[in-house]
Amino acid sequence: MPLPLVLHLIDDTTPGGVMRVIDFLTTSPAMSAFARHQVMRVSRGAALPACRADVIVSHLTVNWRALPRLIAFRARHAHLPLVHVEHSYTESFTAQNVPGKGRFFALLRTAYALFDRVVAVSDAQGDWLRSRGLVRASALRVISSTVDLSGFHALPAPRGRARVIGGIGRLHRQKGFDVLINAFRALPGAELELHLYGEGPEKAALQALAGDDPRIFFAGHTDDPETAMRAVDVVAMPSRWEAFGLVALETRAAGRRLICAQVDGLRDSGDGGLFVRGHRTEDWTAALLATLASAPPPRLAPGADSAAADWQAMIAELNCAEAAAA
Repeated sequence: MPLPLVLHLIDDTTPGGVMRVIDFLTTSPAMSAFARHQVMRVSRGAALPACRADVIVSHLTVNWRALPRLIAFRARHAHLPLVHVEHSYTESFTAQNVPGKGRFFALLRTAYALFDRVVAVSDAQGDWLRSRGLVRASALRVISSTVDLSGFHALPAPRGRARVIGGIGRLHRQKGFDVLINAFRALPGAELELHLYGEGPEKAALQALAGDDPRIFFAGHTDDPETAMRAVDVVAMPSRWEAFGLVALETRAAGRRLICAQVDGLRDSGDGGLFVRGHRTEDWTAALLATLASAPPPRLAPGADSAAADWQAMIAELNCAEAAAA
């Protein structure tokens, strides 16, 4: 009997954490052991096509413009289990970007009700969805995002005094790299360096903010995040919102020092990191000083892939429910 076919729908292929997570879901041996996974790219704004699969997983953007096509898609596939993975929306995102929260929550409740399961990618995001009543309790599942960490586990541990701080991610207001640059510029020490890996709409503004500080380097986007991690001793994540801290997970696997904003899914980043409340420059400068003077933390130990096991359990549950209804 063939393994069930799981079809993943995506409408944003921008290089970054979400695409790397989807790559893991569709190519990991642990995921392939219980299902066949395929990816279908769809155009934003266009009608969603008819699909043939045993389970359909949406990684699509939820907004008012997309809602009619989601409703039509649900009606067209009334007999198939549908899952939505929420990669974007969080408590802090809503607080900082959504003026009309009641209308926004109505959108999310309506959209999420179209799916048999809604996956939160962190405990913090799941708690927010639950506390706001955005997803019915029976449909909500928390499955943390992950990628293949073997390359990060294999990196040599940093040696000597920490001196290179890394900011890894899209150069977007979300990531808070303006906070990081201001905090770094207040640090003494000509030997210190700040390396920013990524591209994005804030690049020119961040370069202007860095000014003539010769210690700050813009390394651009890299297709090999392990190379970026190899070059740094400390990773700083002053994000303003973050559904899940994939870079934090990789930092811990690589045995690097970690500083995180205490927001959303970054709160799930576990032991070994320093958490900073808020985004004041002086607080981040103090955190950088403390982390540079600290010893490297223990690596995140390699372990069983709980994400794959959680996906397997959910897909089996959905297929059993469909068989019982047939």
